[in-house]
Amino acid sequence: MRKTMIAGLVGVAGLGAMLAIGIAGLGIAADTQKSVTGNLEDTFCYTVVGAHGASHAECALKCAQKGIPVGLVEKGTEKMYILLPPKNEQAMPDDVLKNMEKEVTVTGKSYSKGGVEFLTAESVK
Repeated sequence: MRKTMIAGLVGVAGLGAMLAIGIAGLGIAADTQKSVTGNLEDTFCYTVVGAHGASHAECALKCAQKGIPVGLVEKGTEKMYILLPPKNEQAMPDDVLKNMEKEVTVTGKSYSKGGVEFLTAESVK
């Protein structure tokens, strides 16, 4: 009986370790508050056709209003963050839409999954 208990405890400990490794393996970084300064871009035109800048602002706004994800291209690094609304089932904040193709600082929770960086748009300045 003692061997069975020890084997059971080792099995539970092993399961816990496997779960911890499995969760870490998902590539989901813990949510952390972060501020990123950069330009707001519609991800389709920016990525596929290279369109960006002041002359593209009207198109970028239309794309974002139609649901194309908004990216924040970080100043200095060119790293892109896909913006998310502050909460599930909310629209992208108006402060994001009215500043398409402009330099802003977005503050929110930062997430990383599958090699993609995400940032909730909780504050836009």
